[in-house]
Amino acid sequence: MESNWYAVYVRSRHEFKVHNALLAKGIESFLPVVERLRQWKDRKKLIPFPLFPGYLFVKLPDDKVYFLHVLKINGVLKILGDSSGYQPVPEDQIVSIYKMVNSKLAIDEHPYLKEGQKVKIVTGPLSGVQGILQGKGAEQYVVVSIDILQKGVAVKVNIHDIEPVI
Repeated sequence: MESNWYAVYVRSRHEFKVHNALLAKGIESFLPVVERLRQWKDRKKLIPFPLFPGYLFVKLPDDKVYFLHVLKINGVLKILGDSSGYQPVPEDQIVSIYKMVNSKLAIDEHPYLKEGQKVKIVTGPLSGVQGILQGKGAEQYVVVSIDILQKGVAVKVNIHDIEPVI
């Protein structure tokens, strides 16, 4: 049976608990995490934070039984979709976000973009990542958007490391 990725909306600050519960049930789960520096009075520390607060991704076969297993997990509010049912997240978007998170480059959530130049990174650790080219002053970013969440992730790139997608 073919499996697809789906976005799961969870209670505030339950991303890690739900992710661990899904893995314990044998359900493939992807929680994009970035480390951010937090400062207290006496120390600074890198703390892992969900890249998309309130969301994570699960890979499920197209069978309602599996969706029910996910929905019964404490902290899960819903699986995203529309009136026709649950809407899968394209595999290439998940792969791109996975590469960006694992690259350990400075990435951050970015406003969702629907229009713009679609580009592909051709060199470096993010080779193969496709996204939308966005400029901020003299700097260039590739933004990978997750349509179902209406959120995106941006990474700074050298303009010579990308090419347009035809």
